[in-house]
Amino acid sequence: MDGNSPPQTDGKRTHGAGLFDEPLFQDSGARDLKQVGVIDVGSNSVRLVVFDGAARSPAYFFNEKVLCGLGRGFVESGRLNPDGRDRARATIKRFALLAQGMRMSNLTMVATAAMREAEDGAEFRAQIEHDTGLRMRVIDGAEEARLSAQGVLTGWPDAKGLVCDIGGSSMELAVIGDGRVHATVTSPLGPFRLQQVKGGKKGLRKHIDAILRDLRDEVGSHHDALYLVGGSWRAIARLDMERRGYPLKVLHEYEMSTKSVRKTLDWIEEESVAELRGRTGISNDRMSLVPLASQVLRQLVHVFGPKRIFVSSYGIREGILYEQMPPALRARDPLIEACSFMEKQSARIPGFGAQLYAFLRPLFRSRAPARRRLIRAACLLHDVNWRAHPDYRADACFDTATRANLGSLDHAGRVFLGIALMYRYKTGGMRPRIREVAGLLTEAELEDAKTIGRALRFGAMFTMDHLSRAGELRYFPKKAEVELILSRPMAGLYTEVAEQRFRALASQLRATAKVRIARTNHSSKGSDGGASSSGGASSSGASSSG
Repeated sequence: MDGNSPPQTDGKRTHGAGLFDEPLFQDSGARDLKQVGVIDVGSNSVRLVVFDGAARSPAYFFNEKVLCGLGRGFVESGRLNPDGRDRARATIKRFALLAQGMRMSNLTMVATAAMREAEDGAEFRAQIEHDTGLRMRVIDGAEEARLSAQGVLTGWPDAKGLVCDIGGSSMELAVIGDGRVHATVTSPLGPFRLQQVKGGKKGLRKHIDAILRDLRDEVGSHHDALYLVGGSWRAIARLDMERRGYPLKVLHEYEMSTKSVRKTLDWIEEESVAELRGRTGISNDRMSLVPLASQVLRQLVHVFGPKRIFVSSYGIREGILYEQMPPALRARDPLIEACSFMEKQSARIPGFGAQLYAFLRPLFRSRAPARRRLIRAACLLHDVNWRAHPDYRADACFDTATRANLGSLDHAGRVFLGIALMYRYKTGGMRPRIREVAGLLTEAELEDAKTIGRALRFGAMFTMDHLSRAGELRYFPKKAEVELILSRPMAGLYTEVAEQRFRALASQLRATAKVRIARTNHSSKGSDGGASSSGGASSSGASSSG
C-alpha cells in the first residue's frame, strides 16, 4: 500500500492486499518466520528490524536505529531537515545493503508523517528508491495509527483500550478491542511541531489540551487502558522506573498508574536533562524530546483519564507482520508460540515440553487458566539453557524468562516464570539480584513458582520420547497425598536421585509421597491428557513419606 491507498478499517483486510504485494503467511498453519525485514522511516528515527522465529511471536534477528531527525524544523520550513536527509539517505543505503547480505525473503520500507507532509518528500522518496531499488511506501495518518495498533495486538491479543503512538511530527490514536482495530485518528502533537507553539508553558498546555479534546470526540473517552507506543513514551517509562527504583528493566508490558505517571512528569520538570540522561543512559537526541512529550502525556492522562497505562515495544513494524497473519495464526498464543520455537531451537529433546506438561498437569489441575498457561510455558522452556555452565544454569533460566522477547507476558508473569525455571535447576536460595526482582511477587506466588520448579526438576528425570510410557502422577489435595504410578518396564528409571526429587516435590506440596508399580504395561491417556493405568496397580512397591 502506498500513500494514496485508502486505509483499512475495523482490522479487516483483503488477503494479499495491504503493505505487502503478496501474503507473507500463505499457510494458515505457518509457525516459523524466516528473516522478514522492515525499514521504518520516521520523522525522528530510521530503523531496520529483521524478524525471525515463531511467526506469531517474532524475535528480533537484527535491530538498528539512527536518530536522523528528518522532521526537525519542518514547521518553519515545510521541508525535510537537510542534515536529516543526508543522515537518512546514508542510513537507508546501509540498511538496504545489510538486507541484501542477509538474503532476507521480504523487505518492506514504510515512511510516516515527515515524508508524507514535506514539500520535498516526493523528491527524497524518488532519490531513495533510485539509490536502493526498494519501494518506499508513504502511509497516511490513519494507516499509521492502524498499523501501530496492530503492533499492540501482536503482543496483547486481548488488549482493549486506547493506543497512542507518538513520533517526531505526529501522534496517532486508535481504539482496539476484540482483537480488532476500530476508530483511528492522527494529530500534529509530535514534539517537532510543538517546538514552534507560542505562549510558553501555558500556551503549550492550552494548545495540547484543545487538540486532545477534539480527538476525544472522535475516539471516545471511556478507555480504562492506555497503550503507549513510541520512543518518547518508552523514555518516559524508563525514567518512571528510575524514579521508582523498579528492579526489572524491561519496557515491554511495563505498567504505570496515573498517579505514578504524574509524579514522574513532575520529577522530569524538576530535574535537568543532563542529570536524567546520566541516570538512565537515554540518548541526547531522544532526551531532548522528552520534556515536550511529557507535556503531551500529562494532558493525555488528564483528558482521557485511563485507569491503567502500559508501555508497548511493539508498534508499526510488528503491525506490518500482524497485517499478514491469517485469522488462525492471529488466534494463537504469542507466549506459547515463542516458547515452543525456543524449545525447538535449543532443547535437547524438542517436543518433550508438551509431554512434561501432560505428566505434571494432575498436580496443578485446580490452578486458574492463566497460571496453567505459565506452567505450560515453563515446561516448554525447562531445558533450553542446558548448554550453560552448571553453576550458572539456574541464573540463565531466570534471565531467559525475564529478559527474552516474550509477548503476552506481563512483568509479574515474567518473574513467576523465571523463578519456576530457576528452581528447576536450583535447590537453595536466591542470589541477591534475583531476590530483588522477586519482590514483584507475593509470598504465595513465590511458593507456587517454587512448587512448579520442583515438579519440573522431578519430571526431567524421565526424559524420553514418550513420557507417558514411564507412568503417571496422581494428586489428592484433601488427603495430602501425591502418588507416582510407574509402568513395570520403566520402573528402573526410579532410582535414588529420582526418589530424592520426588520427595522434595511432595514436601513442597505438603503431601505424602507414594510410589507403586502398575500391574500391566499398558497405559492410555486419561481425560486430563496424562497417562492412566488401565490395569490397576499392585499394592506393593516403594512408599516414602514427604
